[in-house]
Amino acid sequence: MEKLTIIFITLISFQIAAQTPISGKVFNTKNEPINGANIYLEGTYDGSTSLEDGSFSFRTSETGTQTLVVSFLSYETFTMIGDVTFMKDVTVKLHDDVNTLDAVVLSAGTFSAGDNSKVNVLKPLDVVTTASALGDFVGALQTLPGTTTVAEDGRLFVRGGDANETQIFIDGIRVFTPYSPTTNNAPTRGRYSPFLFDGITFSTGGYSAEFGQALSSVLLLNTVNEPDQEKTDIGIMSVGATLGNTQKWEKSSLSVNASYINLAPYNAIFKNRNDWIKPFETASGEAVFRKQTRSGLFKLYGAFDTTNFELTQEDINEPEGAYFKLNNNNFYVNGSYQGDLNDTWTLFGGLSYTRAKNNLDIINSDINDDENSLHAKLKLKNRISNRFKLYFGAEYFATDYNETYADETVSKERYGYNNNIAAAYAEADIFISKKMAFKTGLRVEYSELFKEFTLAPRVSLAYKTNDKSQVSLAYGNFYQNPSSNILKFNQVLKAENTSHYIFNYQYNADRKLFRAEAYYKNYNNLVKYDTDFASFDSNYNSNGSGFARGIDFFWRDSKSIKNFDYWMSYSFLDTERDYQNYLTKAQPNFANTHNVSLVGKYWVDKWRSQVGFSYAYASGRTFTNPNKTGFLNDKTKDFNSLSLNWAYLISPQKILYASVNNVLGFKNINGYQYANTPNANGNFNRRALQPATDQFFFVGFFWTISEDKKSNQLDNL
Repeated sequence: MEKLTIIFITLISFQIAAQTPISGKVFNTKNEPINGANIYLEGTYDGSTSLEDGSFSFRTSETGTQTLVVSFLSYETFTMIGDVTFMKDVTVKLHDDVNTLDAVVLSAGTFSAGDNSKVNVLKPLDVVTTASALGDFVGALQTLPGTTTVAEDGRLFVRGGDANETQIFIDGIRVFTPYSPTTNNAPTRGRYSPFLFDGITFSTGGYSAEFGQALSSVLLLNTVNEPDQEKTDIGIMSVGATLGNTQKWEKSSLSVNASYINLAPYNAIFKNRNDWIKPFETASGEAVFRKQTRSGLFKLYGAFDTTNFELTQEDINEPEGAYFKLNNNNFYVNGSYQGDLNDTWTLFGGLSYTRAKNNLDIINSDINDDENSLHAKLKLKNRISNRFKLYFGAEYFATDYNETYADETVSKERYGYNNNIAAAYAEADIFISKKMAFKTGLRVEYSELFKEFTLAPRVSLAYKTNDKSQVSLAYGNFYQNPSSNILKFNQVLKAENTSHYIFNYQYNADRKLFRAEAYYKNYNNLVKYDTDFASFDSNYNSNGSGFARGIDFFWRDSKSIKNFDYWMSYSFLDTERDYQNYLTKAQPNFANTHNVSLVGKYWVDKWRSQVGFSYAYASGRTFTNPNKTGFLNDKTKDFNSLSLNWAYLISPQKILYASVNNVLGFKNINGYQYANTPNANGNFNRRALQPATDQFFFVGFFWTISEDKKSNQLDNL
């Protein structure tokens, strides 16, 4: 027995002697020891954890070249490859993981709404639960700072830029005609249903080199990658009806939405200032098909709508009124693929096609225009490490625009242009630490129309001042070819240009967010002409210029008051331009000096309801009063509007919804129209340009039929 014991002890001694000791200490970049880090040899069970002083030690029977792994929460994983005999007294420094939620975010000029964003200014649901938005994502974004209230237009006017300077993308691919057609002094709406999108990025300036042909702003809409279940959505509204259905298969899914809007019943009940011959009517449909591949996701998005209406509007220079008739057909299709090439490279490719056709009768003029546009895009991303990412991309824009014009004196005139633009960009995200990061890039474009190259550098920097706040800087140079109403008459011009300078401060606590952002924009090469309106006989040049500067504030709080979520925004804008037919540099008539928004939503348990409000204020806008000397020499009265909404949960899948825009009935004035000739006293008579209705009432019933029998459309209201 004693011999067996001696043999056993001897074998253990030989085994211990055959094992190699591994030891060291783990610190962070401040040379502070890390307690509890995991240390092990990859592919084995040999390992340990660090002690309070950061030290660790263990033995292994492995020999030769091995991989030592050291990991700890919120730090980048450390690996060391080498012979185990050299893994003694190792000093390991762990770097902060720049992908954690508390890491710095490049946020200057950018508002995000999406479940995957680190800092959300808006939630995806806010697009359709804001009282004044009426289910339009553009209407919800107009409650954010940096936007200007142009009530009669409805499009996005951002930081002293006109609406043509904001471009909209779906899944990274350009939408050339994003707004529904409308008549004068009546706001338009975005064409596309918000229910198919789960992520929105609204950049009010200083955006990535990936995006071009936008002087002021880009709006990125991302469709849902994968629906959670099959369901059918039914909506019956005071202005029409909607129907949607989602089907899921093992590796693919299809979502379809259709809607029909007809304002004839509404106009019969609520009279307005227009004399409708055929009230506004539109039918539309959308579909998203998704297919999961072995390494990526393919999406195919398509949308079609047709709109028509006919009316006579009051006009001070037309005793019988101004006749207006429109028929519009719009088709948009977008295909994209995103996938992994290997562990570090990803690929994105996309293509969109737009066909827009308008037939207009305006007083005695007959106008027909046809636009065909294409956008092709390819980009690559190389994730060299968590701290360094490279992006490369190329894209091509092509637009073929044709218009015919006829009236009592002109039989038929043809106008049009072909606008082809090739672009390429390179960009890098560099994270110095969890507290500091910057993005730098360069975009180059070639315009076949103007035979010119443009170079547009972009750079942004962010520094985290403490756990809850950060500051950011951004600079960018941006180019955009003039719009169709110019290019159809003249193509001997230059690309319009602006430079952005942005400083941002952001505070982000638990369900509270504050942002302050100052900016300056400098415009060059803006188009000028010498007639009242852009026309075939105008003289054009690219000598226009301008500036815009201001400061924006945003505050959101969903914690302080139980069941109550609200946000406030304020924008100050100082801007002047010398462009179009301006006689001198002046504040353009689409710009407000002061804009205020206040939005609130409150859930009432006893009522099974969500009630909300939205208040908007904007200071007066400039207009030219011919009875005074000067240009853009007068201002309208201030704009005010208070809107209310109410959503009642009848059952887990049935919702009753109602809203009233401008519930207090403010008599807002969008501007004035003056007579072409003075009266007997030598003064020019005028009429106020008011909305077709001072208020708008909406009632809807929404029913969701889903697999779990719990899903409802309260999220969609």
